[in-house]
Amino acid sequence: MRHAQQYQRTTDIYKSMPTILRIGSFRFHFYSNEGNEPPHIHVRNAEGECKFWLEPIVLASNRGIATHDLRGIERLVFENKQTLLDSYNEYHHP
Repeated sequence: MRHAQQYQRTTDIYKSMPTILRIGSFRFHFYSNEGNEPPHIHVRNAEGECKFWLEPIVLASNRGIATHDLRGIERLVFENKQTLLDSYNEYHHP
């Protein structure tokens, strides 16, 4: 029973963190309880997580991601801006 409870808890967590894109080692997602903030995206890899505002695209926070990876993530955010914005707005403001 304990395993089933752990699985349900993990599943619930990921429902509250929809994944928008996976590119290389980066997972682009947002949290379901952040609809009152301006549009943004969280990006996670094995080293940590960062957050970029989408309008304009600016690094909002970083915990553990290397500087060279941040530059690559920023480029990916620019390249996928419309998809990220559309997904954010569809989820938070249907």
